[in-house]
Amino acid sequence: MSSTPAPPHGPTALHAVQLVGRGEGGSGVHVRSLAAGLVARGIRVTVVATPAAAERYGFAAAGALVARLPERGGLATAPLCTATTLRAACAGADLVHAHGLQCGLMACSTILGQRRPLVVTWHTRHHPDGVRGRMMPLLERRVSRSARVVLGATTDLVDGARRRGARDARLAPIAVPAPRHPHPHPGGDGAALRRQQVRAELGAPDRPLVLTAAPLDAYGTHEPLLEAARMWRALPEQPLLAVAGEGPARGRLQRRIDAEKLPVRLLGRRDDLPRLLAAADVAVLSSPWEARPVLAQEALHAGAPLVATAVGGVPELVGDAAELVPYGDARALADAVAALLHDPGHRAALSAAGRAQAGTWPTEDDTVTQVLSIYDELMTYEA
Repeated sequence: MSSTPAPPHGPTALHAVQLVGRGEGGSGVHVRSLAAGLVARGIRVTVVATPAAAERYGFAAAGALVARLPERGGLATAPLCTATTLRAACAGADLVHAHGLQCGLMACSTILGQRRPLVVTWHTRHHPDGVRGRMMPLLERRVSRSARVVLGATTDLVDGARRRGARDARLAPIAVPAPRHPHPHPGGDGAALRRQQVRAELGAPDRPLVLTAAPLDAYGTHEPLLEAARMWRALPEQPLLAVAGEGPARGRLQRRIDAEKLPVRLLGRRDDLPRLLAAADVAVLSSPWEARPVLAQEALHAGAPLVATAVGGVPELVGDAAELVPYGDARALADAVAALLHDPGHRAALSAAGRAQAGTWPTEDDTVTQVLSIYDELMTYEA
């Protein structure tokens, strides 16, 4: 357990455990925001996470106690040291809130038979192959039926939880924190200089810059985008595609980039997405499925023109403030980006529309208020 002291709470303060593991699928950002908001309302919060996630998302700085899971060893199988850590973190807690399927499975095993409510938030969908893919419905059913409340970031996640047997499934849109220091208007003092510095750093000082951010995984996110980048080589001004993210498919993607001489640069893991977006001409989201993707939210907050696949919760999230294309249609993706690069007026209109759309989303305070009301409801029921 972390030695970080908890903020002052009353002797009967609610104690909520947030089980987030590696913080994947946007769950780390959400739990950081949720922990800060709950602590500010007098709730005692313990976050159970890997050391890397604890460091990256700053749970202790948000006022939470932190219980550190092993960095490796398979969260889904809950090895002995993981189970011991989780049992210790949950001892004396009033409820457990697990984020994602693996964490939900861990929580089910840990608090089985206890009168301790379990809340589970589905942040995204899973796309495994092979035996795990065939087991996925059974695993989701176990977690859905064990949870007192299942929260889904999109309506289709809520519907899926109900199909798996959830007794209480509710929509709970997840807010990405708005920029603490809003990006200045592109024409503001110093903005042009900062933009040019970032573009020079990325290798695009005098050419269009297209930015995407997603894990380098095997789920088909980047293949259509690399194909679109191949098509962009025919443009008079060939854009550079900068890809922020890391993952097991990096080697395979880099080999294709090198073999086909694609105008693509893999940036690795980056924690300065707003800074990158402020320098980009166009942001691109090419995923096969998303709930409320961080990239789309950050792009619209920053006023970066966005081209995105019309999947999952994306159309509902962005409304008319982005160009939407079918997933897997590399030609449509390439054409939409090229059209924006050649039309500054349309980019400016999308930028303004994006900031306006972002203003309609639930705030962090809205999200915390909804979650806390569910906690209070469960505690009242238990009493």
